Amino acid sequence: MTSIACLNRREFLARSAAAGAAVVATTWPPAGETKIRKDLVIDSHAHLSFRSSPADEGDEAKVLDAADRLGIDQLCCSVLPKRPATVEGFQTANRVMAAAHKRHPDRFLGYCFVNPGCGRAAIEEIRRCLDLPGFIGVKLYNEHLCTDPIVFPVVELTIELRVPVLHHAGHSHYPVKEQPNMSDGGHLAELAKRYPEAILICAHIGGGGDWEWTIKALRHARSVYLDTSGSVTDEAMIDMAVKVLGAERLLFGCDMSWTAGVGKIRAARLTAEERRKILGGNMQRILAQRGRRPCS
Repeated sequence: MTSIACLNRREFLARSAAAGAAVVATTWPPAGETKIRKDLVIDSHAHLSFRSSPADEGDEAKVLDAADRLGIDQLCCSVLPKRPATVEGFQTANRVMAAAHKRHPDRFLGYCFVNPGCGRAAIEEIRRCLDLPGFIGVKLYNEHLCTDPIVFPVVELTIELRVPVLHHAGHSHYPVKEQPNMSDGGHLAELAKRYPEAILICAHIGGGGDWEWTIKALRHARSVYLDTSGSVTDEAMIDMAVKVLGAERLLFGCDMSWTAGVGKIRAARLTAEERRKILGGNMQRILAQRGRRPCS
């Protein structure tokens, strides 16, 4: 049998499309089934393209085609405007997300994207979006470090609403000129210490930078989840994350690197139960917390 390492991208996608649910026994189910199942596969970190009109379907068909080929049932998406985002920019992005969910309510779930620096307007936008069908959390990028006090009102609101914050993150050993305010696992651990009730997701372990440092930085921040997305596919990345953090703190995600996202999970040495948790069980548990009061 040809090893995963020997497959090129085209071969991998073709085999995944042909295999469908058989990729990982019963823990990688066929797409198209909309009821909540034990083995539901949820991409916790996905995106849809920005466009000026919610009536424009953009790349929705392409995203769903990729998800169908790889057996992904639901995608938790955000739409990102030009950054640093203006109020008009993130309002337009969220209207696009709302329209996408309306067209495909069983497939797309939405993160409300805001720029915390916009203050009251950001808070009002989160409340507006989370009152709409399909929105399940908040997406923050790199306009501000997550430890900047300007972000705290957003986090406090998500605690009130019991929804997750998916925060862009990465740990580089050199300054990233384009992202001077990029948070890392250490910042998210610090935020979790301040707000232990918050549901925080550190984005893309494989998104670039020192993923081993990120895993270690989050070791004791037990309320922080880590998504598996990103184009980096270093060997044993997922295995180390499971060993250090536990499978219950990992969320399957692709961040649009579809074959890399699936390949990392296929290659990891996981038990069936660990795989089930990562592929969708943990995200379902997060979504089930909506509306519940946090533990004191």
